[in-house]
Amino acid sequence: MEIAGHRLPDGSWWDWEVIVWDGGQLRLAAGYDLTYHHGLELVFVDAVFVCCPHSFQDPVFRAPTAEETARLVRALGEAPPVVVAFEADAGGPEPASCLIAAEGLDILSGLVPRHSRTGARAATGARNWPGPPLPTD
Repeated sequence: MEIAGHRLPDGSWWDWEVIVWDGGQLRLAAGYDLTYHHGLELVFVDAVFVCCPHSFQDPVFRAPTAEETARLVRALGEAPPVVVAFEADAGGPEPASCLIAAEGLDILSGLVPRHSRTGARAATGARNWPGPPLPTD
């Protein structure tokens, strides 16, 4: 899967959730089940435009349309360096169309337990990511 010119690490990135959104960053956590941990974080540095639900599933990332880019230029005065567009299941009858614009994007992978949610961050570099649980017979 690719996002804004960056390849996401291999993994089961089904569930997504906003874990931090403040003046300096928008941080999305992803995993196959966010109940106990997550294994991927997208950190949008200086997010200047955010239109996405707090949690969603199965995003389909794509290049922004000309209309979406024009919308950002009208709102911000220029096209930002990072623009991410995607459709995702947000629980409604139709997929949610989402758009995020930022000054930068960092992709972090590594196991982060959910109990330390505040301030928890994935470490950079390769990790021994367990993946989804194996089926039991």
